[in-house]
Amino acid sequence: MPRSLKAPFLPPDSPEGWMPYLWLVYSLPFLLTPAFRGNGLWDWVTTLSAYAVFLAAYFRGFWVRGWQLPAIIGVFCLLAIVFAKENSAALVFFVYAASFTPELGEPRKGWMGLGIVMAIELATVTLLGMHWQRWAAPAIFTPLVGLMVMHYTQRRRLTLRLMQTQGELARMAQIAERERIARDLHDLLGHTLSVIVLKSELASRLAENDTKRAIAEIRDVERISREALAEVRAAVRGYRSAGLMAEVESARQALRSAGIELECDLGSGPLPAAQEGVLALAIREACTNVVRHARATRCRMALRRGPRQYELEIADDGQGGTANEGAGLSGMRERVEALGGTLEHDGSSGMRLLLRLPLEAV
Repeated sequence: MPRSLKAPFLPPDSPEGWMPYLWLVYSLPFLLTPAFRGNGLWDWVTTLSAYAVFLAAYFRGFWVRGWQLPAIIGVFCLLAIVFAKENSAALVFFVYAASFTPELGEPRKGWMGLGIVMAIELATVTLLGMHWQRWAAPAIFTPLVGLMVMHYTQRRRLTLRLMQTQGELARMAQIAERERIARDLHDLLGHTLSVIVLKSELASRLAENDTKRAIAEIRDVERISREALAEVRAAVRGYRSAGLMAEVESARQALRSAGIELECDLGSGPLPAAQEGVLALAIREACTNVVRHARATRCRMALRRGPRQYELEIADDGQGGTANEGAGLSGMRERVEALGGTLEHDGSSGMRLLLRLPLEAV
């Protein structure tokens, strides 16, 4: 099922998509057992009633946190205890209980919850005197599923915290950049504009009595203005070149936080504003993908200038992935092609991104 379609009874932002419906397959043996026992209508009534309670608790578990989640886990365990003697397939409810324990909060609480579920399961099969063949599979899958979900949950939380940290770092970098620009403009133009005002006022007063001095002052104003304009242009060029460097440094910090080493060779020399903007955005998008999906340990980035084009290559040693492009890569391709460039993406062995831009935008 496409994740874009809303799964009923689940939160709209659920990262699992439609998978919780697939996981219900493991509960079907409990539901279908009355068909093989032939115990009559009452057997079906009790089984269907128990299964309805299970489904209500199961889907509710994806919405709640806090004290309600242990209650959901308790419902699963209670169903298993009550029905296991007559229907050993009810032991699967312990597996579902284990799958919800990682959501209890910090890892310590998750481990404690998993241990309690396993202890209740062991006590149940022991007190009921069940043959080992009836409880062996659930006893194996309860800790196994709990551990798998624990790993997935911790990784998801780490990724979320990393994305939040990246966003906060980006906001702080923007604030710091604005403050730096304000300081630089004040340093560049504050004194110069004051001199221009004073000389303009002086030239205005001298215009009636001393024309030559007035003209000289006006020429000074022109010279100072040209010098100020040149300084502003130089500063703007500095901001543009710093933009790419700032993006690389931000990417380095994000990759380091994810345990990924960055090898970087960007050469030297100024870049045209349009090309630099596209390259900076490409670095941001590529490194975001590496952090989120690649499971890499090393990322390599190289920018080369040829006789006719710039060439940016970004590659990692991760697991690679599908050749389908997400929204980020599609948007990047559109920006590149708007400047007359090309974008190649290969995920067969790690991720490799090759971006080519003409020296001058078309």
